[in-house]
Amino acid sequence: MTVARIDAAERPAEAFEVRTVSNADLGAALRQGWADFLEHRGDLLFIGFIYPLVGFAAAAVALQDSLIPLFFPIAAGIGLMGPAAAAGFYELARRREAGLESDWSHFLDVARRPSFDAFLAVAGLLLLLFLAWLATAAGLYMALMGPAAPDSATGFLTRLFTTPEGWTLIVLGNLAGLAFSAAVLTVSVVAMPMLVDKDVDARTAIHTSRLAVAANKGAMLRWGVTVAALLVIGSIPFFVGLAVVLPVLGYATWHLYTRLVVR
Repeated sequence: MTVARIDAAERPAEAFEVRTVSNADLGAALRQGWADFLEHRGDLLFIGFIYPLVGFAAAAVALQDSLIPLFFPIAAGIGLMGPAAAAGFYELARRREAGLESDWSHFLDVARRPSFDAFLAVAGLLLLLFLAWLATAAGLYMALMGPAAPDSATGFLTRLFTTPEGWTLIVLGNLAGLAFSAAVLTVSVVAMPMLVDKDVDARTAIHTSRLAVAANKGAMLRWGVTVAALLVIGSIPFFVGLAVVLPVLGYATWHLYTRLVVR
């Protein structure tokens, strides 16, 4: 792990210095996240089940006939809000690092952090990206498949996988999803834990996050793929796996942040 050399003209004065990280750092962050989860698994499972319940409720709404085409975008898009949803886990990790008590009763202490208003501002930006993703997905569906709602989930899936329009929708939809995921990763991978860790404004946190991604393009690509894969695995059994995956990723993101930023 080395300090990245970024031209001063590219780095705003308020941005923190960032490091370059390796695959070993990514693996270590995930292992530490898993270890943290195991240490607090009772508390975290209780808290973590909030996320699958939200995902299940969103999926149930999307399975209404008129919204069936948005089922996958909604299910996949939940991950776009993951960095904000993990706020409590960043706080628990911060407290543990500082040698403070870090049980479930401190999960909401993040609201007392000096930069919580800035955290909410960045969370609002992630929400806008999520809504933009849903609008993009709906626009692609209407452009390629027409405005008529499918008669059933079976009919929708049949048309999706057996027609040229359906396969075009799959390809373009996944490309759009990758673009939105990259935007969320760039904005949040450092910004969200930093706003729990330090008294900084949203602009400073986002600039630092952007610079960390720019200095670690390959590593951040691998991190993004890993996160996406774990979210998919956690979502498959009716979102229940997210009760484990999101706490682990929340902790792991904190440990990655401590490697990426010179604090």
